[in-house]
Amino acid sequence: MKAGESSKGKMKTYHFLPNKYGRELLLDIGRIEKLPNFNFGAEPHQLSFYDILFIDKGNGYFMLDDNKIDLKPGTIIFTSPGHTREWHIKKPIGGYAVFFEKDFLNLFFIDELFLYRFGYFHQYRQPTSLLATPSEFSTYLSINSQIEAEIKDLQSDSAHLLRALLYQLLVLLNRSYAKQNGLHSDTHIHPVFFRFRSLLEKNYSTHHRVVDYLRLLRISPAQLNKFCRQYMGITAQEMIHHKQVSEAKRLLRITTDAVSEIAYRLNFSDPSNFNRFFRSITGVSPQQYRQQF
Repeated sequence: MKAGESSKGKMKTYHFLPNKYGRELLLDIGRIEKLPNFNFGAEPHQLSFYDILFIDKGNGYFMLDDNKIDLKPGTIIFTSPGHTREWHIKKPIGGYAVFFEKDFLNLFFIDELFLYRFGYFHQYRQPTSLLATPSEFSTYLSINSQIEAEIKDLQSDSAHLLRALLYQLLVLLNRSYAKQNGLHSDTHIHPVFFRFRSLLEKNYSTHHRVVDYLRLLRISPAQLNKFCRQYMGITAQEMIHHKQVSEAKRLLRITTDAVSEIAYRLNFSDPSNFNRFFRSITGVSPQQYRQQF
């Protein structure tokens, strides 16, 4: 599954192998229990690409950032680039992994925000997993089988068919995810909302206020909050806070940096402000949160 790795401190980052099949293909699939070098380890690691896991056997739990996900048949897990993963397995896990680079879809749809349209990617407030019904899971596995068969017999036009199959899979998953979490499933909400999500991913450490994003989006606060509530159920400022806390938690878990260093890294004016902010959202101090792990 993974093409290679690089080190970022003590954590490994795994990269996609685009020429695995002798020509560039930015999509791949496989049974995770059969993929060479697949990391089932409990040590934190991250991916530089998108990954969807379809678990059909085994049990244990999976950590994605600070979200604990029970592993059991029917579980689907969504990993976005940069999210921290850990496996904690009790009984050997089996299932499919569908993984791809963003350009496999973004360039075709000429939409750099395309993958932000799906509620389960770049998620830091709602769950990063889905428990499918047997009927739904069977449908997803059927599409996975078609993707796998096409990759095994690549043709000159295979990329087009594979994009269509992946798009179908993503849309069906988004409908189930939205229904399970009480979210809006329409992927054609006003593009300003998706631009905001994209900007937030890139600028959360330097842009702490809604007004910082309003300047970039050229939109009123009332309009932005309307779109955020419609799609996420919270305000724009709450989205910013959730993203900041999510990143702070990640750094507290995977690094040994002092709390003060993390505060300055996230551009808080001083550690006491960071401590108050973190406690106001989580109910515990950064140090108390770290001690849980």
